[in-house]
Amino acid sequence: MQTILGSGGAIGIELAKALKDYTTDIRLVSRNPQKVNDTDKLFSADLLDRTKVFEAVQGSSIVYVTVGFPYNLKVWQQNWPKFIKYVIDACIEYKCKLVFFDNIYMYDLNYLNGMNEETPINPPSKKGKIRAEVAAMIMDKVKEGQLEALIARSADFYGPNIKNSSMLTEMAFKPLSNGKKANWLASLNFKHSFTYTPDAAKATALLGNSAKAFNQVWHLPTASNPFTGKEWIETIAKEMEVKPGIQVASRLIVKIMGLFIPIMREMPEMMYQYDRDYVFNSDKFDSHFSFRTTPYLEGIKEIVSSDY
Repeated sequence: MQTILGSGGAIGIELAKALKDYTTDIRLVSRNPQKVNDTDKLFSADLLDRTKVFEAVQGSSIVYVTVGFPYNLKVWQQNWPKFIKYVIDACIEYKCKLVFFDNIYMYDLNYLNGMNEETPINPPSKKGKIRAEVAAMIMDKVKEGQLEALIARSADFYGPNIKNSSMLTEMAFKPLSNGKKANWLASLNFKHSFTYTPDAAKATALLGNSAKAFNQVWHLPTASNPFTGKEWIETIAKEMEVKPGIQVASRLIVKIMGLFIPIMREMPEMMYQYDRDYVFNSDKFDSHFSFRTTPYLEGIKEIVSSDY
C-alpha cells in the first residue's frame, strides 16, 4: 500500500496519477478524498487527529505527505509541527517509509541563485522557520536510524488544472485570461524558476519507489534558464494571444492590499523571493535518474489549453 496524505491538492492529484505506474494499491487520504484512479482506496480523515493519522498510515509501505495547510502563519505554527510529529510517529510504529514534499522557504536568501540540496539553511521568514523545523524533525529521526525517509523539494510550482495554489496561475494566467493585467511582486527583472506539477509528481513517485533515494534531500526536476518576471508574463500572453499588460506590486502596495485581502497579509515576508534571482538547481536528480523535464514553453502551452 502506498498512501498519500493530503491527496486532494495539486500535487496529491498528480502524484496519484504517477503512482499507478508502480502500484494499483494506492490509498488517498484527506477530509473528502476522491478517486483519481479506479482502484484507489479512499480514507477520510482529519489529519490533525493523531488517531486518524495512525489509522491512515497503518498498512502502508510508503507514505507521501503532500498536505497543504491554509497559507496563514498562525495556522502553520499550530498545525505543521504537530502533524509532522504524528506522521513520523506513525511511520516509525508501522515501519513504513516517508516521502515529504517540501518547498525552499528554509534556504538563506543570499543563496537563491542556483540553490541546490547543499544551500545553507537560514530561513529569512517565519514561514521558512516552520518549514526548517519540520524538515529537521524528519531528518533527525533518519540520522537516529529510527526512520527511513526522503525530502523532495520543489521550487514555486505551476501546472494545468491548479486551483488557488500557484502564484503564477493567480498572478498571470488568470488575470490575462480575463482581459486584465498580470501581476508580479517586487521586480520584473529577476529570473524565477517554477517546477511543473506533473514533473514534480512523477519524480516524487520515482523517488519513493527507488530504494537508493532514501535518507537524503532531493530537488525535483525543474527546467533550467528560467524566465524573468517580464519574460514569464510576455510568454504567457503570447500563447494566449492577448496583450501582456503588467502591474508590479511593491512591498508597500502589498501591505495595503493586506488590509482588505487576507492572503496578501502573508506575502510581505515572502517578497524576497522576487527581488533577486530565484534559480532552482536539480542537477543531482538529473544525474541519478533518466527523466524528461518539461521545458517552460511546453508547460505554458499545456496550461493555456487546460482549465486553469
